[in-house]
Amino acid sequence: MTKIAIAGASGRMGRMLIEAVLASHDLRLGAALVRPGSDYLGQDAGLPLGKKTDVLISDDVHLAMQNCDVLIDFTRPEGTLEHLKVCQLLRKKIVIGTTGFDEAQRVKITEAAEHSGIVFAANMSVGVNVTLKLLELATQYLHHDYDIEVFEAHHKHKVDAPSGTALAMGETVAKAMQKSLSDVAEWARHGHTGAREKGNIGFSVMRGGDIVGDHTVFFAGEGERIEITHRSSSRATYAQGSLKAARFLMQKPAGIYDMQQVLGL
Repeated sequence: MTKIAIAGASGRMGRMLIEAVLASHDLRLGAALVRPGSDYLGQDAGLPLGKKTDVLISDDVHLAMQNCDVLIDFTRPEGTLEHLKVCQLLRKKIVIGTTGFDEAQRVKITEAAEHSGIVFAANMSVGVNVTLKLLELATQYLHHDYDIEVFEAHHKHKVDAPSGTALAMGETVAKAMQKSLSDVAEWARHGHTGAREKGNIGFSVMRGGDIVGDHTVFFAGEGERIEITHRSSSRATYAQGSLKAARFLMQKPAGIYDMQQVLGL
């Protein structure tokens, strides 16, 4: 049975992942990890869920991964990269759902894939990844005559913007336009901006409350507007997608994969 380690076990996503692993028929919770000094150290990983797992929360990634097959990580870029070093050293597999990486950090992930099997995706949701395919198709037909804007909304605790999913949507649209997102992205508007530049992709962001994640791409033309929207009401969809990614990696050699490949899209 595949043994799963969960990073960020004390957070909302970590707890959702633990619950999903415990409910699965083919995966076993092997480790639950938190940052050094956490108040949760030494507690049973199932305590917040009212369950007993006999897996004690730890901060020793190296020891944990010696006894696990796959690490699922939805933490912060710096922490994920430290965890990745351990997985690379031990030739273990890792599912990365963390967002907010800069270009240099992304290069490190790609380099680590020479030794570890990695699924790296801005969003693990099945629905989001199907939405990306819809965006690719819509852009191919519409981008010459329609203005394209990406809007996203998340809870007030999210620390990066635009979200990784919004960036993935922008990258999908730009690729379908045969352009680089960095060349056409309009990240902010303030003051006298002048008329909208044709061919650019605009981004706007909302942060507030407990919004799990809303994303809409607008195709605005003369006389009509098309909106492709995905709304998350629960993190459970991310957890289930992550388990699909872990199962996928167990059948794959070292390399870097995305959720499109995991889902066969």
